[in-house]
Amino acid sequence: MRVQKLLVAAASAAAALIPMKAMAGLGQPSPWQIKFQEAATPIMEQITWFHDFLLVIITLITVFVLALLLIVIFKFNARANPVPSKTTHNTLIEVVWTVVPVIILVAIAIPSFRLLFNQLTIPAADVTIKATGKQWFWTYDYPDNGFSFDSLMLQDKDRKPDQPRLLAVDNEIVVPVNKVIRMQVIGADVIHAFAVPSFGIKIDAVPGRLNETWFRATREGIYYGQCSELCGKDHAYMPITVRVVNDRDYASWLDQAKKKFAYKPSSEDGIAVASKDAPNAQ
Repeated sequence: MRVQKLLVAAASAAAALIPMKAMAGLGQPSPWQIKFQEAATPIMEQITWFHDFLLVIITLITVFVLALLLIVIFKFNARANPVPSKTTHNTLIEVVWTVVPVIILVAIAIPSFRLLFNQLTIPAADVTIKATGKQWFWTYDYPDNGFSFDSLMLQDKDRKPDQPRLLAVDNEIVVPVNKVIRMQVIGADVIHAFAVPSFGIKIDAVPGRLNETWFRATREGIYYGQCSELCGKDHAYMPITVRVVNDRDYASWLDQAKKKFAYKPSSEDGIAVASKDAPNAQ
């Protein structure tokens, strides 16, 4: 009876986990999520496929090794096999355990190298954005359009009901849908990291070094990320928000942003800075 109850409980738990894939949110984490966030770029689609492909291979290897262990435990113990085998060599087995792992590694390496190539080869960009990690907020430059702005996490009292806690910001990155966005990432003080899970991008923001990555969002919406490198006491409070819109809405936002965030010369050193004063760090 106890075994039956355990089996029923296990079946119920498995049934509860079946819809989890549907609960993997687009652009932000979901309660009880066990998979990646839903893919919004071709690169993230490749990452998800490669992850699932590796999971199948790892599962098959684990089951195979477990089966070998069980065979050894029950078939070749001292009671079941009192006279041990004197075999010292088996050419077929040695060939198999050499060739099969090589085949498995090649099967893993080919899609892995293809994914790395696609991630690191940046296509001709439609929009370039420079993200500067600071303690503890982000500054975004649109160099082709001549404006820059700071992006800070919204406090609970400033959030709207539909904005997620610890992820919503006052000024979002806005990009057009189905366009190649080149992200230039750097740190102003310590090492940060720019990461947006649904886009499949994560890259360090290192002071004195300009790193680059890219994405092409295929669906409109709001996508959230966070700094993914421990950077100080408020590391958990420097989120990233990207709003993907159609071309018409993007052009309208650009017109407004150019007026709101236009560069103005600094009176001290002549370096272009944003007209909006940087808010105090969190």
